[in-house]
Order: sequence, then structure tokens, then C-alpha cells
Amino acid sequence: MTNSIECFSKAEVILVIGSNTTENHPVIANRIRRAVNRGTKLLLFDPRDIPLTRQAILWCRQKPGTDVALINGLMHVIVREGLADMDFVEKRTEGYEELRSTVAKYTPRMVSKITGVSEKDIIQAARIYASGKPASIAYAMGITQHTTVTDNVKSLANLAMLCGNMGVEGGGVNPLRGQNNVQGACDVGALPNVYPGYQKVVDPIARDKFEKAWDIELNANNGLTITEMLDAAESGRVKVLYIMGENPMLSDPDSTHVEKSLKACEFLVVQDIFLTETAKLADVVLPASSYAERDGTFTNTERRVQLSHRVIDPLPGTKPDWEIICELSNRLGYPMRYESVSEITDEIAKVTPQYGGILYERLEKGEQLCWPCPLPNHPGTPILHQDKFTRGLGKFHALDFIPPAELPDVKYPMILTTGRVLQHFHTGTMTRKSKGLEALAPSPFVEVNPKDAQKLGVEDGDWVKVSSRRGSIELTAKVDDKVGVGVIFIPFHYHEAVVNTLTNPALDPIAKIPEYKVCAARLETTA
Repeated sequence: MTNSIECFSKAEVILVIGSNTTENHPVIANRIRRAVNRGTKLLLFDPRDIPLTRQAILWCRQKPGTDVALINGLMHVIVREGLADMDFVEKRTEGYEELRSTVAKYTPRMVSKITGVSEKDIIQAARIYASGKPASIAYAMGITQHTTVTDNVKSLANLAMLCGNMGVEGGGVNPLRGQNNVQGACDVGALPNVYPGYQKVVDPIARDKFEKAWDIELNANNGLTITEMLDAAESGRVKVLYIMGENPMLSDPDSTHVEKSLKACEFLVVQDIFLTETAKLADVVLPASSYAERDGTFTNTERRVQLSHRVIDPLPGTKPDWEIICELSNRLGYPMRYESVSEITDEIAKVTPQYGGILYERLEKGEQLCWPCPLPNHPGTPILHQDKFTRGLGKFHALDFIPPAELPDVKYPMILTTGRVLQHFHTGTMTRKSKGLEALAPSPFVEVNPKDAQKLGVEDGDWVKVSSRRGSIELTAKVDDKVGVGVIFIPFHYHEAVVNTLTNPALDPIAKIPEYKVCAARLETTA
């Protein structure tokens, strides 16, 4: 996030796109709702009728996978009607003329044909966003889980810069992270192409820095993403997989392929707190301690680092993840010895510029610091890009709409999209073991529009089969108008009907993220 969560309360307009915020990020959703109650205007772009539609001044139901066209359409109107913040554009950005030339062809009529959003709503949405200063953008996996995720995110940055909403309180472009420490994991190098602090693996200067810090020669090549690892395992190029706190048997696309890849490994190790669907396939399972049984830090979606203390003793036979990793490293010949979490936290500060001032003693005193915090006396940075962008000038990217990798056809005439429900988290590894949560959301379902249901002869509660080019699952139908005609929605928490059996493993060429949110599917009765 470029801004803090608190900034939502300072926004004149909040644009939420690709985020079922109330069910996926309920704390942030409450902040947004309170802001709306105080007069903030909420713009909502989502293919489903989600709870936030009740608070929205305008809800645009775009077809899944058409976000770039929709955002280009907004910018077309903003430029055409002279609503852009040209002072900000001229002083703090570059590439505007190329952007203006590209969005010129994305007229409301053209965009309406692509997205299914009316011309009137496109024009109104553009005027609302451009006229409210400051305006904040919030997005989540409805934007990022596409083969065009990079273009989607760049387009949102284009829109924010065009209207001067970067580097200001109440503005910004704010991805809502899907898990509680995914931001922190990325920050400290749990990515295939960077060291801690996003220092590139292929940069010899960065590599030299970490070779000296860790006293070891490092590989000069980028690693593989999860999807690439699984492909490599299936082909035999990767012999061993070590999976920690992840359940790809439910979470990764084309689950049949995932299972085949995991079984092809010569040696599979899973480190987790429960015996997940993935752990059941492992040769060795390393039992880890839960968050409540260990000390550590969490870096949340607003880049805020927070200290967490153990509140209960770990179960016998389990260890915190870092202790397991250290013991393995020592046995494999590389000494890795830390006496405490504080040592690890302070090492992160030494090698990670953004964390340079985030020392354990400051966190222990109760300071909650947002990076970048480069020095021990620095207060942290809740709002990014206030004076200038990291690269100097903010760069506009002129982008054309590219359709999803797989579109409906005669055999598979519907669009399948996936997501979460409020009661469960990710693959249900923890939440489905809670009797209360499981009682509220005990089984999988597929949402289908009443018009589609009538055409297919499906009634609410019927047992149906959903198929794609990769497989089929059976589950009950929930007939309502949360989804539009031609679209079906299935949550991905349930091992009883693994929706990722169906999803498309096609990747964004840069971010290498699969297209979970759009694939061609067929729904039919099982009678």
C-alpha cells in the first residue's frame, strides 16, 4: 500500500476494484464503511454483487478480466473533459502523451462493449473519481489473479497519477494483502528474484553484499515461482520440494497437474502446523509451531511492522519455523545459529535498507513502524511518494486491453471466477477446524444467476457438475443474482470440491501469477 489504512478515513472518494473487502479484509472494510457514513463517496467495480454494493454511490459490474479496458475508459473521460490534475502530471510524471494517445480510442461506447458497463456509468464513475480530492484506490486478488495482472496494476497507477492522487493523505494505490504476513515475507526475500529489500539476485553488487553478510557464495540466477517449480517437478528438472506453510493441492491452479507434480518429486518435505492435503503426500512432515506459540514480527498490508509474543507453550515435538530452518541448515553444512528472534530482526535491519531503523528494541517498546524506516531515529513512512517517486518521475504506461487467456466457447460457455467467503481463510487449513466457522460455512457451492439456472434447469440446492478443460467437480448450486448472466462463482476453501481442479494455470508473463479469476466452464445437472 502506498498509504496507511487510516488514510481511508481522509479520502473524499474511495475506488474499490477487484476486492470483496467485507469478506476478505473485514477490518479494512469497516474503515471504509465508517468513511462512507461520514460522507466519503464509494465507487465499486466488481463482477459480483458483494456486501459493499450497499454503501456504494455507484457499482459497475464489469465482465471478469476486462479491468484495463474499464480503467482506460475512465481515463479517456477524465482527459476529454479536462478533469486531469495537469499540474501534478507536468511536474511529477513522464509518458503522459503516450498515455493520452492510447486512451483516446477507449471511448465509453467501445469500453461498454468490452466490459458490459453502461456508457453512462463509465462517464459518471470517471467524474466522481476525478472530482473527489483526495481519492484512494483499493484492490485485491480480483485485480492480481489474471494473466494481465501487471497491466491491471499499472493502469490503476496511471489513474491515480492522472488525477494527482499519489503522495497525499487519503489517496494512493493500495493493494490489500491476502494473508497476514505476505508483505513481510516478500520484504525479506521470499521471492525467486530478489534478496531482502527487493535487491535483485542478478545484480552483482547486491549479490556481493549478501555474500559478505552471509559468508557464502550465492547463485547468480533467479529462482522459480511456485507454478514454475511444479512444472519443473513434473518434468524431472526439480527433484526435491520443500513446502512451508503452503497448501498447493488446494491453492494452485489445475490441481490434477499439481498432484502429478508433487508425486513426481523424488523427495517432498512439508513444514506446517496441520496435516494438510499437501502434507499427506509428503515423504517427511516437519511439525511447526503456530503464531501463538512463537515470537516474531508481522508486516501487514500497510507496511507496518508489529511485534508478536508467544502466548502459549508450543505443542510437544513442534518448533518455530526459524528454528527448524536453522537446524536443517546446520545439518546440511551451513552454520546458521541465532539465539533469539531479536537477532534475526536486527539482521534484517542490517541488510534491508527499508528496515534499517526497525530494530527489535524499538518494537519491544511498542513502536509500530511503517517502512521505509532507514535509520534508528526515523519515525517510519505511512505515506509513500510524498515529495518524489522512488524512480524520480512517476511513469505512465500506455496499455491496451488484452483479453483473458481463456474465453467461453460453445463447449464451455460460462466464465468461472473464484474467491473466498467470510468464514474461511485460504485453503481452510485453520478455519475449517473451528467448529463455529465450519458450522456457518460447511460445504462448497457454485453461485449461478437465476436466468442461467432457468435455462439449464437448475434449482437452488441442486447437485450440479462444473467442468473446464482441466477437469470436473460436483457441488450444490446457489441460485441468486450475486453473479451476472454467464458467470459462475466458486470459493476455493473446500477439499470436497477443489475448484482449482478447473482453473487455468496460464501466467502473467512478468509477475508469473496464474489466472484464477477467469476460465471457461460448463455447468450441468447431475441427474
